Amino acid sequence: MADDINYLDRNEFNFEPSPEVVKALKDFDVNKLCFYTRLYDEGKKSIFSIALAEDYGVDESQVVLGYGAEDILKQAVHFFLTETPGRNTMLIPQYSWWYYQSIADEVNGRTLQYSVNEEEDGFAYDFEALRRSIEEHQPKVVLVASPNNPTGNGLTPDELDRLGQFTPTDTIILVDEAYASFVTDDVSYIARLVGRYPNMIFCRTLSKFYGLPGLRMGFAFVGRSEEMEKFCRYANKYLGYDRLAEDIAVAALHSEEHYRHVAAVMNDARRMYKEEIGRLPGFKVYRSVANFILIKYPPALKDALQRAFAQAHYKVKFMNEPGLETHLRITLGRAKQNREVADVILKIAQAQ
Repeated sequence: MADDINYLDRNEFNFEPSPEVVKALKDFDVNKLCFYTRLYDEGKKSIFSIALAEDYGVDESQVVLGYGAEDILKQAVHFFLTETPGRNTMLIPQYSWWYYQSIADEVNGRTLQYSVNEEEDGFAYDFEALRRSIEEHQPKVVLVASPNNPTGNGLTPDELDRLGQFTPTDTIILVDEAYASFVTDDVSYIARLVGRYPNMIFCRTLSKFYGLPGLRMGFAFVGRSEEMEKFCRYANKYLGYDRLAEDIAVAALHSEEHYRHVAAVMNDARRMYKEEIGRLPGFKVYRSVANFILIKYPPALKDALQRAFAQAHYKVKFMNEPGLETHLRITLGRAKQNREVADVILKIAQAQ
């Protein structure tokens, strides 16, 4: 791979890890690798799950850890779609990550899409259509992504509460929040909702907001029920987790100031794209609460845009999903990168 390419196509992190993360790595006691953790003797999983329980205000027993959010999503879908005979249906968003259907397919699950509607400045879930679909198909899992990839729309705590109210308790509500926290630091709703709805799971990761996709550390918060207890026994690891990753994960969790600064840079980029690209004829910049932005462009400019990005040494995502064939998904990077990407688009648009 060429070292001079700017990768803004896979929603990775183009900034530096926090000083606390660097220190945790440098100061790590390698002798820890010679022993399992002893926390399982106390009925706990990890120093990371303990830190998460304290920060999010939930009981440690309601925390699930995994090899990234990808791992937790896969375990949850596999477990719940095979647990109850005849209940192997999962509802997923119309525009969403291909992985959702793939992991359901692995256990012969059935996936059905519910509507994600384009609005004036963004996309939104069609809650009434989702409610009707739940009533009609009686799925075992309803998956919502907040924010959703690639559309960038998220759900408010009130909307998640509404979802919990009209979803039967024997249907699992799996909330993929991998891209959460970029526009708000409020996480108080998670403890409130998993306390209210025993069938709700919030799945998060250190890969996006904390910029550590290479660490492969994900976590989830689950409601309290006999079914959830069975899932936790299925998902959690008896002998503990990667002890180096645990130390780094705790350091990342306690680096809020560093990552809020990164989020501010991304917020500036959202405004720039909206103000400068959104005004161009044939372009539309969608509202996003994630670390990427979705832009619709005139189809006639596709080839010119692809050549211009390649010449500028930038990789962005040219979407090919049905309904999004004339859209770009661009990871929000450093200020210089964001400026250069916008300039590429401006140059091609103004040349027409």
